[in-house]
Amino acid sequence: MKKVYKILIGFILVIFILLVSIPLLFQDKILGLVKETVNNNVNAKVDFSDGNLSLLRNFPNASVTLSNVSVINHKPFDGDTLLYAKDVVLKLKLTELFKASSDQLNIKSFTIDNALVNVMVNEKGKANYDIAKPSTEVTINEEASEESEPSTFGLSIDGYSISNTTIKYNDKKGKMSLLLNDFNHSGYGDFSQSNSELTTKTTSTISFGMDNVYYAKNQKISLDAILGMDLVNKKFSFLKNEAKLNNLALVFNGFVQINENNQEVHIDFKTPSSDFKNFLGLIPEVYAKNIADVKTSGNFSVAGKVFGTIDEKNIPKLDIAVNAKNASFKYPDLPKSVRNININAQLKNTTGKVKNTFITIDNLSFKIDEDVFSGKGSLYNLTTNPLVKANLNGTLNLANINKAYPVDLKNELSGKLKANLRTSFDVDAIKKNIVGRIKNDGTIEVSDFVFSSKDIVNPLEIKNTKINFDPKVISLTKFDAKTGKSDMNATGKINNLLGFLLSNKKLQGTFNVKSNNFYVSDFMQKNTDTPTNDDTSKEESETKEISTEESLKIPAFLDCKVLADAKTVHYDNLTLKNVKGTLWLKDEKAILQNVNAGIFNGQIALNGEVNTQKKQPTFAMKLGVKSFDISQSFTSMDLLKSLSPIAGAMNGKLNSDINLSGSLNKDFTPNLTSVSGKALARLLTTKINPENSKALSLLDNKLSFIDLTKLDLSDIKTHLSFKQGKVAVAPFKLKYKDIGINIGGSHGFDQSMNYNVTLDVPAKYLGSEVSGLLSKLSAKDQNITVPVTATITGNMTSPSVTTDLSSSVSKLSQKLIQQQKDNLVKNTLGNLLGNSKKDTTKTSTSTKDATVNKVKDVLGGLFGKKKKEKKKK
Repeated sequence: MKKVYKILIGFILVIFILLVSIPLLFQDKILGLVKETVNNNVNAKVDFSDGNLSLLRNFPNASVTLSNVSVINHKPFDGDTLLYAKDVVLKLKLTELFKASSDQLNIKSFTIDNALVNVMVNEKGKANYDIAKPSTEVTINEEASEESEPSTFGLSIDGYSISNTTIKYNDKKGKMSLLLNDFNHSGYGDFSQSNSELTTKTTSTISFGMDNVYYAKNQKISLDAILGMDLVNKKFSFLKNEAKLNNLALVFNGFVQINENNQEVHIDFKTPSSDFKNFLGLIPEVYAKNIADVKTSGNFSVAGKVFGTIDEKNIPKLDIAVNAKNASFKYPDLPKSVRNININAQLKNTTGKVKNTFITIDNLSFKIDEDVFSGKGSLYNLTTNPLVKANLNGTLNLANINKAYPVDLKNELSGKLKANLRTSFDVDAIKKNIVGRIKNDGTIEVSDFVFSSKDIVNPLEIKNTKINFDPKVISLTKFDAKTGKSDMNATGKINNLLGFLLSNKKLQGTFNVKSNNFYVSDFMQKNTDTPTNDDTSKEESETKEISTEESLKIPAFLDCKVLADAKTVHYDNLTLKNVKGTLWLKDEKAILQNVNAGIFNGQIALNGEVNTQKKQPTFAMKLGVKSFDISQSFTSMDLLKSLSPIAGAMNGKLNSDINLSGSLNKDFTPNLTSVSGKALARLLTTKINPENSKALSLLDNKLSFIDLTKLDLSDIKTHLSFKQGKVAVAPFKLKYKDIGINIGGSHGFDQSMNYNVTLDVPAKYLGSEVSGLLSKLSAKDQNITVPVTATITGNMTSPSVTTDLSSSVSKLSQKLIQQQKDNLVKNTLGNLLGNSKKDTTKTSTSTKDATVNKVKDVLGGLFGKKKKEKKKK
């Protein structure tokens, strides 16, 4: 027995060694054979990054695992990836390992995981999945040309699966797109038999669109199907099948016949029951919620057939009907029910031509409480020039919607909708504005409606609004609303609402808007986000959060004219009265024309634009200012305060013309460092309060001969220019009594300043020392003036004022002393030399005595000091 055990253990050990060693011997051969076999049979490049052969995983079968498998197209889709799969596993019989590379390679099963399939059809109808080579096709490589071997690829499948896959289909010729997300499909059968059955199971979410219109988006589908496969005649029959669209179950049967030039289709389907709960199952679960406990009554059914030929010119004929009669439903947790639901709708195509597919809704009606709403319509020429006809009629209490149906709303709807509307048009007429083919008639009225959204600051309360429809325009005949503290009353006309909704045209219209109180803050929302910066290191992104406000943007679809008339507009800390003017919203711009308003006890006129086309909004404005209260305006508006910070210390009126441009901050206030422009200012009846400005207060203290409170600034004009945060003030002149003043310089929006004030000061104002010297001069010589310069630097909060007053006084004193000496010498010498031509014989004795005494006094003044000094010695 021991010998038997030893032989058995030895045999098992040998088998195990073989199972481990054989893959090492055959792995390169099998992987090369797989790659060569596939590439020889497809008109594309097939490759994988790694491969592994195992005899243990699926013993007694061998398995080949391929990683990062790609199928890349040749012309006309050169370089496009048809398939990428993270993992592909093939199961083979062990005997396949011992075949020559020219023999047929049979695969029993395969699995594909984490794949992306990208199917495309170009404008000429050529598909990129058509990559199979005929067995007699001639292939040309870089070295030689030779006839390829017949296909050596075989299938004997007993099972396969595709999991976690995304399938994209884009048909440029048919203008169709299909997206299957989270696609999972598995099946098992025997493809080696001419007649067999294939059992499959499929789940996915589907999105489908045609001509840029999505008819289904992220809808859940599932399919359990048993297919009868006649591989000889290429006929595939649906034997036992059940599908689900969301939670709507359908059973179907029929077949697909693949012919050489076309395919024949014949499929019948219907709902397995007529319970109205089937209708709720059609609605995506995210909207319909849990329908298990919903109470329903009445019937609902979907039934149809798809039959005919599919080729380049034809599609199958369609006859699909959706019906509901006297149905109702009620969610157990909601107080209201929806009753008297009737649906009669059809999707048909009776010719097999795509353009002849049409939808009719003969009746769609329901009742909530006592409100009845109904409609009917049709849609023809789906793929060419859709023709739409629709009638809507009824009343709907909006507050009852989320009381009868589980709609997720942050704020409950309220208000009442009344509609009596008929419309008929074709899309081409909308695009080309062919009014004769657009027929609208009726009204829509909404009352006591409250709308809330994260995009608006305050709920919008519409007391009443009414819209009239006619072929040419849609008229807003009434709009009475409020939001926050703002009230609005509007009328107007919309020229192309259907063009805007259906053909991507701009919304055109003219509106008259009136308001008693309009608060801009009621319409400005601060949105924040955290942007991702690719240049920021991971460490920085983890430790530093950057929060920015989202810039306001004028929508590109607006092409509207607004005639505004507001009694009071509140913006930040400003109050504007009787605001009137025209606002154009066009091309992402807001254009202001002839806007006039009362502010700061004066008037302002505005013309210009705000441009939001780029990421950084910009503005360009012309402002006409008339009779502004200087103190109010230059302390309340940051822009004016930056243009002339000292003006806040003034009382009086201002006229000005200001041209400026620059960029805007995210809250639409001017970015002061970007502002440039020029201004002409004229001061009217203005006085200065030096105590309201540190710079002026210091200047007032430095110049004792001027009282700035008595400075007359009436009718002063000055030019300003500003750029890159700097304001340059052109020199201007003013007068204080008999003192001439010249002022000029510059300051920055950062509060820095550099000004020069030059004063032509009469010498009599320069102190007692100067006054004593002046008294000895003639009246004519006493009118001498002295230039005194004051320099204002630093910034507004900590200014520095310096003057050259002391040096000017010293220089003047020296000048006056020298002038006195010059005059004395001149007069004395003149008298000594007898420069007088008077008749001395007629001069009285007293006059001669006086003259002699005067000469003595002068000579004594000049020489007496030296004589006294000599006597002392």
